[in-house]
Amino acid sequence: MAYNEKLAARIAAILASHDGLTERKMFGGLTFMLNGHMCCGVTTSDLMIRVGPDAYEDSLAQPHARPMDFTGRPMKGMVYVGAAGYEDDDSLRAWVGRGVAFATSLPPK
Repeated sequence: MAYNEKLAARIAAILASHDGLTERKMFGGLTFMLNGHMCCGVTTSDLMIRVGPDAYEDSLAQPHARPMDFTGRPMKGMVYVGAAGYEDDDSLRAWVGRGVAFATSLPPK
């Protein structure tokens, strides 16, 4: 399973202070889980963010974001972000923050 290891390391550094952080291989890449809920992940070139249904449309309106269509159909509440959307640390931190906000709104598993 190939994924962008440099991006994964950047995400891990951002999430390092969160309790309940685990990593799991899924969706053809690596995902980051908070208290058992997917927060974000990495594929070969894209960032995956679980934003949830309420933040979905707003997230899609952001530059470089598109529906996550891993199964061939869009997965409501999840977006892919292209490389230009997470180049700098502030942009990556903002996207990961969206995933953290949703994952931490759910009860721990």
